[in-house]
Amino acid sequence: MGEICFFNIWICRASFGPSKSRHLVNKLVVMNSSKKSQYKLSELINGLDVTIKGDPDCLISGISPIQQSQPGHITFLTNSLYRKHLATTQASAVILTENDAEACAVNAIISRNPYFTYAKIAGYFADQSEVVTGIHPTVVVGNDSQIDSSAVINANCVIGSHVKIAANVVIGPGCIIADHVEIDESTILDARVTLYSKVKIGKRSRIASGAVIGSDGFGFANQKGVWHKVPQLGSVIIGDDVDIGANTTIDRGAIENTVIEDGVKLDNLIQVGHNVHIGANTIIAGCVAIAGSTVIGKNCMVGGATCFAGHISIGDNVMITGMTAVTKSIHEPGIYSSGIVGAVPNHEFRKNNARFHRLENLMQRVKDLEAALKERKE
Repeated sequence: MGEICFFNIWICRASFGPSKSRHLVNKLVVMNSSKKSQYKLSELINGLDVTIKGDPDCLISGISPIQQSQPGHITFLTNSLYRKHLATTQASAVILTENDAEACAVNAIISRNPYFTYAKIAGYFADQSEVVTGIHPTVVVGNDSQIDSSAVINANCVIGSHVKIAANVVIGPGCIIADHVEIDESTILDARVTLYSKVKIGKRSRIASGAVIGSDGFGFANQKGVWHKVPQLGSVIIGDDVDIGANTTIDRGAIENTVIEDGVKLDNLIQVGHNVHIGANTIIAGCVAIAGSTVIGKNCMVGGATCFAGHISIGDNVMITGMTAVTKSIHEPGIYSSGIVGAVPNHEFRKNNARFHRLENLMQRVKDLEAALKERKE
């Protein structure tokens, strides 16, 4: 690792006239990054609650799918549909459960949660950009903003007044950060993220490119056939360890704040309406639309393309399968899917769905019975 150079930056434009546009002169400093080309199995499992079956000194240089694996690579088995490839895998090692270990002819990392173990090991082989620190000369900053000396702000960012950016924050190229925004430690904004005024983001969060946080909620009042905009006076509060996917939008609250609690994971292309509250550790897949003032509890799982009506409440530990229309509140934990009358318990949906597919046969039987009854009467 090369020499690390930090800038002691406290940005304050109070001494600059309003007609003068100021560009920071601190430039980004590139630090050399060292990355090994291969690792021993014993190195890859450092800190993990797993065991090795086979050679701990086996060298691994990459990761590949189990059905397309090659020598020198590590693969993983989490889905029973792929177990048939285990006997013929060319990988040097496989991450799997103890139940599958006996059928594995190569080195194995035995884990109670192979997918989690894979996620940690994959980090060793992820592409790494050059590490930088400092502020690009093209960055423009408003009055009285505070930026920690360890923060990284890339090219063509615009930062408003009274912004607070904490230690080890990374701001990608082209981001727009409006006035009074607060970003806590070690949060990362990818390129072209837009944060509207007064948005607050916690520690260690990650926001992907194109996300828009804090835009106006959809509020209009009708007067004599004309729609009049309702001012959106709240903001957006995002907790720690939150992931927000590309092109996801989170509207600011109408009066109170829109709130995303700690540990929430949002996929790409999600619409979160104003005054929505999403509980801790809930995970939501892509293309979900959540109408205003909906409350979603903690530890929920929401499948892709699900739609929520506004002003409803979803309890903790609820799982909603993909493309469900949630039109009413759900208070009991469980799995819910969309039926003809909205979300119902999953077992009921499957039963009704099976009956629906037998409907044509049932109609034919009814017609036959009606014909037989008519014939008998005659």
